[in-house]
Amino acid sequence: MHSHSHALPSPGNDRRAKKRLIATFCVTATIAVAEVVGGLMSGSLALLADAGHMLFDLLALAVALAAIIMGERPADATHTWGYKRVEVLGALINSLALVGISIGIACEAVSRWLDPAPLQVGTMLAVASVGLVANLVSLMILGTSHTNLGVKGALLHVLGDTLSSVGVIIGGLIILYTGYTRIDALLSAMIAVVLVVGSVNVLRDVANILLEAAPRNINTSALKEAICAVEGVARVHDMHLWSITSGVPALSAHVVVTPEVGDSHHVRQRIEAVLQGRFHLLHSTLQMEPPHEEDAVPTAWLRTQTDA
Repeated sequence: MHSHSHALPSPGNDRRAKKRLIATFCVTATIAVAEVVGGLMSGSLALLADAGHMLFDLLALAVALAAIIMGERPADATHTWGYKRVEVLGALINSLALVGISIGIACEAVSRWLDPAPLQVGTMLAVASVGLVANLVSLMILGTSHTNLGVKGALLHVLGDTLSSVGVIIGGLIILYTGYTRIDALLSAMIAVVLVVGSVNVLRDVANILLEAAPRNINTSALKEAICAVEGVARVHDMHLWSITSGVPALSAHVVVTPEVGDSHHVRQRIEAVLQGRFHLLHSTLQMEPPHEEDAVPTAWLRTQTDA
């Protein structure tokens, strides 16, 4: 007997995410242009690095937005799961590009460290302050809790921008009072490190989904034990747990019922209630199987065994 339960994220969540991304895109675009102009006028590499990061964030926001729009397309005969995993591809593109721009910033920072350039600290501080305010507004718009991997990536970029703006302001104040212009190159290198660390974290999540690894927030052993603890279940085998896309875990498993079970439909319903209530797992495909010869032994003993 084969059965399944199926529920995907609410379309309302994607619509809210889309509105937040559009608003954040507008704020980021305005400040990015201001920082490019300010960086060229002041000669600050840190400010230009921050502006470069914000310009890249515009791409990241655009990709995340495009992924949500494409993800709204319904499933068809070719893409039976729909297009939800487009967000994962978008996050992959954004993260790889972020690594590239970080390397470029780091190389330029080394050059500026070896050959410091004069800076217009007043312009540097003014533009960075405006950028900080805009980044804080963007963080408020996006919020802090998302299951969408693309939105998480966009949020990470904006958070990195916020830290970068803080760094530029601190560096500008140090230069203003000490005249030590190499701090600009040092801050640029630190910004590059922040970007790389953030991109590696997103790449790890992307790799887990593409490799169909079990979601990190679900303990596979505990899940299997919970299924085996359901009344009427003898054992579980061929269990697979993966993510269709971020925040959408899925499970498939073969469930052998105990000899006294007459209708495995009720056993399946109890299993689904456990999966949804305890593990928030809304998509499960369960192959219900009649007792095998080895299931003639006591059920309690079988539940202590580890199946392949």
